[in-house]
Amino acid sequence: MRAVFMGTPDFAVAALDAIASAGHDIVAVYTQPDKAKGRSGKLQPPPVKVKAEELGIPVFQPEKLREEENVTALRQLAPEIIIVAAYGQILPESILSIPPLGCINIHASLLPKYRGAAPIERCILDGEEKTGVTTMYMAKGLDTGDMIEQTETEILPSDTGESLTERLAEMGGRLILSTMEKLADGTAVRTPQKDEDSTYAKMLDKAMGELDFTKPAAVLERSVRALIPWPCAYTLVDGKHVKIYGAEVTEQSGTPGEILEVTKKFFTVACGEGALRIRKLQPEGKKPMDTAAFLNGKKLEVGTRVGI
Repeated sequence: MRAVFMGTPDFAVAALDAIASAGHDIVAVYTQPDKAKGRSGKLQPPPVKVKAEELGIPVFQPEKLREEENVTALRQLAPEIIIVAAYGQILPESILSIPPLGCINIHASLLPKYRGAAPIERCILDGEEKTGVTTMYMAKGLDTGDMIEQTETEILPSDTGESLTERLAEMGGRLILSTMEKLADGTAVRTPQKDEDSTYAKMLDKAMGELDFTKPAAVLERSVRALIPWPCAYTLVDGKHVKIYGAEVTEQSGTPGEILEVTKKFFTVACGEGALRIRKLQPEGKKPMDTAAFLNGKKLEVGTRVGI
């Protein structure tokens, strides 16, 4: 099948690799422009660009895909199908109408739940027991098109945003191959979404990472897992930012934000309901470490407050 692939982050890499490995003719890859990273401001290519260059596929990185010259260039590629996975730009109708087999999106949720930019993290934050991947025809609305296939997975108590992304990416790679086969032989079934069952997963931002200890410990523990690797949950310990990478819920109680317990391996902070035992963290300016290593060089007292 003559295809164009559009994607940007790590989630999209597995699908690109799977389509190429299956022998499809990927004539071009579209991804977001390189972005400056860190204090140096050095430009860093998106993961999809790195993979496309490894595969020897031409890469295009338009700032605005909808501009007429970009639409014309895409039309001249004459793709039978356009596959999209977390590309990061909305496709206008002028592009949706180009491929005869359609523009097919790989979305990391069980649609119609969690339409939008951050479905993986949101399902962990909300305490969902399962999630999955959906392939769908792209339409004018945001993730509103007819569904083709779905596959699901259990959300494990240990899952982070990072681990769940990796698993769903692999599932997406397998699912898109199945969908492409069905599209090729005419057996793909279109299933309209029920808008009344839809939910929206809005984009993440750094402010979401701040832990509010007046909330239940179970809610904060999900935040810790969901926001790995970005933006990461954090709080203030002795006035300095500390990112939290590992925590567990306990039934202890106290004033929210109060340190209830300090051992050689962890410390426990009271929440609005229950408490949060901190097992892994990253002090400001240092690498992630077990709390035991942090406590070797930092004395914390029971009764002191964090988050202030």
